[in-house]
Amino acid sequence: MRVEFTVNGARQTLDLDARTTLLDALRHHLHLTGSKKGCDHGQCGACTILLNGRRINACLALAVMHDGDDITTIEGLGTPEMLHPLQAAFVKHDGFQCGYCTPGQIMSATAMLQEARAGWPSHASAALQGPVNLSDTEISERMSGNLCRCGAYSGINAAIREVAAGADTAEAAE
Repeated sequence: MRVEFTVNGARQTLDLDARTTLLDALRHHLHLTGSKKGCDHGQCGACTILLNGRRINACLALAVMHDGDDITTIEGLGTPEMLHPLQAAFVKHDGFQCGYCTPGQIMSATAMLQEARAGWPSHASAALQGPVNLSDTEISERMSGNLCRCGAYSGINAAIREVAAGADTAEAAE
């Protein structure tokens, strides 16, 4: 089946078997290997990407279901010369060890910060409406779909807190 979508700002057209997952289309057909195949069951978050601005596990989605959609992978966030703020914060706070889960963690954190800025509550939120306080408990709840087998959670949380604080500062200055 023919499927067309925009990946990291570039229009892509692929002829795929209808059973091809979005993760396999990205990794094997477009050679974007940043998104990892961890569990292949949607439980680890290593394959997290942004689909139309919202985070999903690419291993659970069939590519043909997303004809016309906009996809962002870790390769679309920043470059080695110009890191995305979350990428830079992960490096600064040692938010990775082996690095396998890092792309999924960063993609999930990107969406999670957008969700928090929009006021979306989580299970750990004190209130259903109003501003979200990104405490460690709140961050951990919102990032619970992403596992780090090396246990770099303290660095991951520190990186997310730093970027969230910077975003709050930037928004206040506007």
